[in-house]
Amino acid sequence: MSRIDELITELCPNGVPVHRLGEIATMLRGNGMPKTMLLDAGVGAIHYGQIYTKYGTWAEETLSFVSDDDAKKLTKAEPGDLIITNTSENLEDVGKAVAWLGESQIVTGGHATVIKHKFEPKFLAYWFQTPDFYMQKKKLATGTKVIDVSAKKLEQVIIPVPPLEIQREIVRILDTFSKMEAELEAELEARKQQYEHYRHSTFETSESVPHVPLGNLTRIKTGSAVSKRAIEDNPGQYPVINSGREPLGFIGTFNTENDPIGVTSRGAGVGSITWCNEPYFRGNLNYAVTIRDQKTMVVRYLFHALNHLQPEIQGLCTFQGIPALNKSNLEKLLIPVPSIDEQQRIVGFLDQLDSFVNDLSIGLPAELVARRQQYKYYRDKLLTFKELEPAV
Repeated sequence: MSRIDELITELCPNGVPVHRLGEIATMLRGNGMPKTMLLDAGVGAIHYGQIYTKYGTWAEETLSFVSDDDAKKLTKAEPGDLIITNTSENLEDVGKAVAWLGESQIVTGGHATVIKHKFEPKFLAYWFQTPDFYMQKKKLATGTKVIDVSAKKLEQVIIPVPPLEIQREIVRILDTFSKMEAELEAELEARKQQYEHYRHSTFETSESVPHVPLGNLTRIKTGSAVSKRAIEDNPGQYPVINSGREPLGFIGTFNTENDPIGVTSRGAGVGSITWCNEPYFRGNLNYAVTIRDQKTMVVRYLFHALNHLQPEIQGLCTFQGIPALNKSNLEKLLIPVPSIDEQQRIVGFLDQLDSFVNDLSIGLPAELVARRQQYKYYRDKLLTFKELEPAV
């Protein structure tokens, strides 16, 4: 029998009581605090958008600050409080919570709620990651393009309330899993930096070889327009590659192509390089880069070269209004062209390093995926309790 089982048998043998969150905690809605208010020093502040992009389950330091005068007008969070997001563009990020474990009072703003409670703070933050909470917020959420679960709605959430001793033991176990995951993430990040260093060093030695404009080596064409509605109406196995590194979704068989290299032409990810070596649908915010003569250029070599030349590609982009990369400018980008044998040697070396840091089926990435799955399994198992039946 595990320590958790022993504690449950001892402290709540008949089940764990559940309560509406509004009955056992106080909600303080945030207001104001646009990003323009954030500073590099001052009173600690957590912006709602940072909760699902920058923070983990808890934090002891803030990434941003506000002035003393602005802090007086904003919602306060004390050590031990939770700050939870009320708004996002997707259901997954709504309700993401961070436990504030710093030593001083901080502030938050609009689209966030401060939860004052008597839980072990990390226990509550971990519970907000469970499928139980996800299913509840799905029913409480409103909106389509912008998803919202208001502070008032959060009060309706039903939450288990085990004794504090059980909460602390669960936190101890989950913290152990989180630490192991963080160590793997740090090691993988170090390996990625090592990979970047070797790639940079490899191409730095190619200064003496001919440099040819990309337009002379390849044909560059724009993909076809595709809407989210089209993806929904024509589901299939082919990923839709458009303005980012990840597929927008999957679509049926029409207009699929095999040119593996893509360059984002517009939007926040402008200038980023994609690789897809299976048939896919290319959107109109992505350039297909096709080699003219495979006797002089190895396609995988070009992919590595373009990644190395990311700073130069970013320098070709315009950032007034919607970020954009003009095709004619991209065609002028100079590519180092060593011999085919040398290209193949470089590809063999860099592909090996690339797979070690990016291939989810081997090495550190595979281990990290397995660790995350293990963490989720035990988190959900530990945070699911037999419910105490009400007295008759």
